[in-house]
Amino acid sequence: MIPLFALSILAVYIFAKKWWIINNITKSSDALLEGVEAYLKECRYSKATDLCKESDNPIARMLLKGLSKMDRPVEEIKQAVENQAQVELAILERSLPLLATISGGAPMIGFLGTVMGMIQAFYNMSQAGNNIDISLLSGGIYTAMVTTVAGLVVGIMAYFFYNYLTSKVSDIVFKMQCATNNFIEVAQQEKKN
Repeated sequence: MIPLFALSILAVYIFAKKWWIINNITKSSDALLEGVEAYLKECRYSKATDLCKESDNPIARMLLKGLSKMDRPVEEIKQAVENQAQVELAILERSLPLLATISGGAPMIGFLGTVMGMIQAFYNMSQAGNNIDISLLSGGIYTAMVTTVAGLVVGIMAYFFYNYLTSKVSDIVFKMQCATNNFIEVAQQEKKN
């Protein structure tokens, strides 16, 4: 039960931390994108850069990388933005594999407790000889059932946390792709002018 308790605390911690980060990114990204696009259309690159520096999120860092290359050809700008997007995606996905591992590992730990409880019950029966009492079995079976339920609860909780966070990261990736496309379009227009 101690490993399952530790895994449940870890799963809740990972979920809460990632949820907080993702929620902050989602809240600030729309205003950031509108502001940067408006500044780019006015060729006010320093204002767009300042706006990105004020906003600490993956989209801002991605756009900031592109803004730092505005004097370069469009392909180099695009490559810089896409490279930064990959770095930001890796940071966003950090800890999610651990959450997936908890969702699969916790039920197995619970089943291990089940087996250990049943072994204890049968051991108690073998030691009792002909004086088998239901209380000899009940302790081992109780242990078996409690660990199974605990393992499943932790595993199911981590599974839902993982899927929720994965879908939110996918939403952010979509926003990053849209931001990249818009940024490159504006950069191309500016290069033509």
